[in-house]
Formats: sequence, structure tokens, C-alpha cells
Amino acid sequence: MATAPRRRSVAEEPVTSVLPGGDVPYDPTHEFNADDEVLAALGYKSEFKREFSLFTTFCVSFAVLGLLPSFASTLYYGMGYAGTAGMTWGWIIAMVGIQSVAMSMAELCSSMPTSGGLYYAAAVLAPPGWGPFAAWITGWSNWLAQVTAAPSVNYGTSAMILASASIQNPSYVPTDYQTFLLTVFIMLIHGVMSSFPTKWLAQVNSFGSTFNFFALIIVIILIPAGTDRVARGLPKFAPSSEVWGTIYEGTTFPPGISVLMSFIGVIWTMSGYDSPFHLAEECSNANIASPRAIVMTSATGGVFGWFLQLVVAYTVVDIDGVLESDLGQPFAAYLVQCMPQKMALAILSLTIIAGFAMGQGCMIAASRVTFAYARDDCFPFSNFIKVVNKKTATPVNAVWFNCIIGILLLLLIFAGSIAIGALFSIGAIAAFVAFTIPIFIRVFFVGNRFRAGPWHLGKFSIPLGVIASAFVIMMVPILCLPSVTGSDLTAEDMNWTCLVYGGPMLFVIIWWFISARKWFKGPKVNIEHMMLGREAVLN
Repeated sequence: MATAPRRRSVAEEPVTSVLPGGDVPYDPTHEFNADDEVLAALGYKSEFKREFSLFTTFCVSFAVLGLLPSFASTLYYGMGYAGTAGMTWGWIIAMVGIQSVAMSMAELCSSMPTSGGLYYAAAVLAPPGWGPFAAWITGWSNWLAQVTAAPSVNYGTSAMILASASIQNPSYVPTDYQTFLLTVFIMLIHGVMSSFPTKWLAQVNSFGSTFNFFALIIVIILIPAGTDRVARGLPKFAPSSEVWGTIYEGTTFPPGISVLMSFIGVIWTMSGYDSPFHLAEECSNANIASPRAIVMTSATGGVFGWFLQLVVAYTVVDIDGVLESDLGQPFAAYLVQCMPQKMALAILSLTIIAGFAMGQGCMIAASRVTFAYARDDCFPFSNFIKVVNKKTATPVNAVWFNCIIGILLLLLIFAGSIAIGALFSIGAIAAFVAFTIPIFIRVFFVGNRFRAGPWHLGKFSIPLGVIASAFVIMMVPILCLPSVTGSDLTAEDMNWTCLVYGGPMLFVIIWWFISARKWFKGPKVNIEHMMLGREAVLN
């Protein structure tokens, strides 16, 4: 009877380091634990304290996902493009593609639990000679998503705070200048908080994520229980035929395209589940805990996000009134429409606190991504950005580098609502392009040679990877469409996503061919990485 082969330690695997200057991440005087061995086999030495567990990693990830504040910030797109139909069955369709992306990403994370995440995976899995270019494109796209996350979330939070003031004092109308200053103030608070030690961050984000989850449950219960539609001469809930069957004409495109365009709300809301990948070097048992946290975040967010969509879809009174309200924040306008003022303010307060926690989580995740890329000299001034603070053992310089760029991006507030709204669509496209590049390479170039980690999809790996790739390829051009066409299209109505995302990415590609290809070699990967099934060892 055959016996199962003994599981070997990573330290026993035939790996060959190619780090420059003989900087092999192995110290014979240091007793490596399992996580250190995995990281060493990937070509890095451990630099962080592993004080994140499965639960605390999930907490940061769920805080970054921020269902309640994300939904509130993107209601304009989810409801405005296709109405309640896009919010109900549209969410289900979108989640098929999103969950496929999340599970395929989790499989990569289990095999390569490093804070470089998708960037590292793209470099390792790419065909020979293409690794640095794949890492370059993936890294910059992912960084654009990360660096726009905190400012877009905090902009939404600021808009809700000022809308609350308008609800209490109808004569007050927030100005762009006030919105900008309040958002910058929140960014600075998050910058200070994100500079603290990992253990403190884990505790704070555990609280923030727990609050986020319970606030979501409370809101899902309060909205149907507290709606006063009956007092307004309406049934307590809208009829299902209207909610599921009527597509709001929020664009001049055919209804099917309008529903697809409404997916920007789903995609942006559900784009935070990659955080466990970037926190893998600070997580214990990372090659199992981190992928589990990815799947838990996406699945939990998908289910509860749909419930939230349903309660809003069944209680909204007037979609036009929500979108065109003087409050300047659609979620606040919706709450005022369908429930008493005090309850509306209570729900808005819960959403604001959850939004603050979400912005904090986004700042942390972005700093880890920036550190990982700077460690491989991807940015100008990488030597400064990649410094780990000796007192806090966290990448403080990366935190403030992102914070300053985020504040500069907030100047788009003064260019109008369409321009600042591009931050949301940029985040959606940039994140999902970065998510899918290594998945696409793994499915269509590596195939069965892929060596999975302890958490894997088995026979479903290739089919789910195909679905994930097809979904993103379809959605990228859809998310660049303007809401109006023909002679009605003006500069103010133009969707600036293709310019604000495409411009920097075009610059990055030109930079690659002119200069970067000569000096950027990608992450310092181990060229005998076992996931590709290469059994030979270099001499």
C-alpha cells in the first residue's frame, strides 16, 4: 500500500537565491519559522512582525471593503445608471465575476504570500523575459488603485458629514472649499494613525471592522423597519415587479449596457479583498490564513452587500430626487426621502464612522503596497520610500508618500463632480486590471505547470480563472463609457476615467520602453520558483 509523501519544509526545497550582492535571505544563526521559510523561498527576508491573525487580517480587509460607506459613496452609479434593477439582479450577475476574481487571487496568495502580492505573482508567472514588464504594468495599475482609495473614501465621508449639516440646517449649502479642507483633515488623521506599530494597527482595525459589520447589520434592519413611505401615501415597500423589472433610464445607452455600467458601484465596493495579500508578510500562517481572509471578505461582502441593495431598492421613493438633491450626497438624499429626519441622521452617523474606519484601512493597505514596490526600486526615490521605521517597524515613509499624493488628487474637487467622480472609476478599473493580469497569465500561459499552495481551487482553478479574466476584459471598456452620447455629450458630462487612468498608464508604458526596461528587473524573485514546476536547480 502506497504511503503519502512526507510534506517537506520550504527550507528543504531546491531553491536558488538570485538576490544582488549575495544578500541571500538566510541567516544560519536565526531559527526560521514556517512563515520565514516561505518568504525566504520567495526571495525576501522577513522585515515585519507577524502580529496579524486570520481574524485581524480579515478585519483590515473588511474595513477596506467597507460595504456600508462604499455603497453610500457609489449609490449615484449603482442607482443612477440602471435604477433598482441594476441594484438587485445586476448585483448577483456582477458577483459571479467578482467572486471568480477573488478566489483565483486567493489561490495565487497561498502560493506566493508576499506583500508584493499581484505584482510579484505577475513577474513569477510571466513567460521568460516578460516578467519585469508584467510586474511593471501590474504594479503601477495596482498602485493607482491603492493611492486613490483613501482620498475617494474620505471624500465620500466628508460629503456625508456636510450633508448631515445640511439636513439639520437646510439653508446651509456645502462649498467645494469646505469639502476639500475636511477631506484633507481626515487624510492627515489617517496618516498619523497609519504610522503606528503593527500591533496597534491590528487592534484599531479590528474595532473598526467590527463596528463596520455591526453598523451594516443595524442599517439593513433599520431601513425597512423605519421607513415612513406609508405616511407619504405609498405602500411600505415598492412592488417586486417594479424593483426587479424596471430599468431606470440613467444613460442614453440600451438597458443592458446601462446595467453593465452600474457595475462600477459593485466593483468599487468589492475591490478591497486584496488587502490580505498585501498584509501577508505581517500575518502568521500566511499561506493559509491570507487566502482564507480574501475569500471570507469577498463572500461576506457579496451576501450582505446584496441585502443592503435590496432594502434600499424596495424603499426608495424617487430616484430622480435622490440623484438631483441639493444635499450633494445621494445616500443622504435617499434617507431623507423615506424615513424621519432623526433616524436618517442616525443611519448617516453610523455610515460616517464606518467610512472613517474604511479610509484608515485603505491607507494601511496602500502603504504596504507602496513599500513592497519601493523595495524593488519601482518608484523614483525608492530608497527613501522603502525605509522601515525602527521604532514602529512599519513603513512610515510610504504612508506619508501616499498621503501627500492623495491630497493632491483631491484638488479634482474643484474641477466638478464628474472629475472627482473619476477617482471611483479609476479605482475600479485599476484594481481589477491589476487583479486579473497574473490570473490571466496563470490560466493561459502557465496552465497545469502552476504549483499551488496549501489553499487551492483544484479542478475549478482554470474555469474560475477564465471567468475572472473574461469578466474584467468585458468591464474595462464599459466603465469608460459616458452616461450620454451624441450631441448631448459635453465636456462636463464626459467620463474622464479613460484619460485619468489611461494617461498615467500610457506614460508608464512609454517610460518602460525608453528607460525602465534597462534598470527595472522586477521583484527579486527566486528564478527556480517551485510553482512553475521547474525541478532543476541552477549551479
